[in-house]
Amino acid sequence: MQHDQDPHRDASSATSLEISPVEAVARQAVGALLVDVREEWEREAGMPCGALGLAGSRLEADHASCLPDRERAILTICAAGARSLRAAERLRRLGYRDVRSVAGGMRRWQAERLPVGAGGLDDDARDRYSRHLLLPQVGVAGQRRLAEARVVLVGAGGLGSPAALYLAAAGVGRLRLIDDDRVERSNLQRQILHADAHIGVLKVESAKLTLQALNPRVAIETHAERLVAENVEGLLRGADVVIDGADNFATRYLLNAACLRLGIPLIYGAVHRFTGQVSVFDPRRPDSPCYRCLFPEPPGPGEAPNCAEAGVLGVLPGSIGVLQASEALKLLLGIGEPLVGRLLCHDALAASFRELRLSRDPDCPGCSPGAIAQPYADLVRWCASLG
Repeated sequence: MQHDQDPHRDASSATSLEISPVEAVARQAVGALLVDVREEWEREAGMPCGALGLAGSRLEADHASCLPDRERAILTICAAGARSLRAAERLRRLGYRDVRSVAGGMRRWQAERLPVGAGGLDDDARDRYSRHLLLPQVGVAGQRRLAEARVVLVGAGGLGSPAALYLAAAGVGRLRLIDDDRVERSNLQRQILHADAHIGVLKVESAKLTLQALNPRVAIETHAERLVAENVEGLLRGADVVIDGADNFATRYLLNAACLRLGIPLIYGAVHRFTGQVSVFDPRRPDSPCYRCLFPEPPGPGEAPNCAEAGVLGVLPGSIGVLQASEALKLLLGIGEPLVGRLLCHDALAASFRELRLSRDPDCPGCSPGAIAQPYADLVRWCASLG
């Protein structure tokens, strides 16, 4: 990526070539052509009104066809002013008589509230998601995909809190929150969606207030009910991704079975005292294991106590929940390498991460070719009998 800083640029030469954005608008009004030399993916977020898009990397190759009149006044603009200045200098060397660079680039242009043509997003979205739009892997097209996405979060507690906050901030269009619990004072040490004033309020309603205050563009759908055999498919159907923030094994096995049948990626996360783990189970990929490849059956009584019984470092669910949100964004955008077939383990006391390979079990009772699909109610009863 090209950068908009050039410490070797001669200051006096730069001053003679630069004009302010306001001066550029005035020159446009009397016939000057404004050329946006940013790359195409940068221009998707919007260009100055009336500007011609011609990437600096294509300037010398395309100048004759795109800028045939060497007598016409030309203005160049980029993100912050350095690339456009270099482009102006090149155009002068190519024989263009009257060329100026817009000082401060699009940052100053927008700060001075000069007219910007639509780039597929409205002013609020371009401002709110500006740092995403700078990323070639996201850009306007990716931000639109996020706006159209639907994510289900099972649990609005320790894991669901950071995951929901970052997904809402990122602009995921619809978040469906499922949790039947109410906010308690003991939750506040780690469940950062909630506040002291919300004690006694349903967690999904407390979460909705927080998330809408963060990003009113996101639709928050709340379900103050427990995920059970009778409602699991209805609550998950239509989701692009499911995030597991559950605190019990019955819900996790139920989620795994439903996501396998519905073909929805499941982002697993768990915490215990000072350690946590994350993985992605994606039934759309033939090489992906499922939750039961990792845990064929629930642990026995007392083998895996929950946070209320064993305690947990308050910041740990934040670390794991943020990793779950990161995996969700990668899946929604189709970028990077998701944690499929990998279990990422974090030890907060050692400040360490280690990755374990997780292969698909050919005899897995959940996803192997010979696996028999259990009725959801039977699966829940089986978990209860073992726990």
